[in-house]
Amino acid sequence: MTETKSLFRSKTFWGAAVAVLGALAGLFGIEVTAADQAELSSLTDQVFAAWDSLAVIAGALLAIYGRVTARKTIG
Repeated sequence: MTETKSLFRSKTFWGAAVAVLGALAGLFGIEVTAADQAELSSLTDQVFAAWDSLAVIAGALLAIYGRVTARKTIG
């Protein structure tokens, strides 16, 4: 493994975070099942996929806007 990624893109991090939050919820009398934890972990994957798509769209729109409003040619 030579590639790096943000801690917040790590499935291991989010899996551990969900487990810790589930344990903390249990201390406060809130019941969190393993199915609830799995659903929350899956949701984080969906959220990051959506953000990735939005970032690509924003980048493309910015590139188009920049080229349309440019005052000089590319040389």
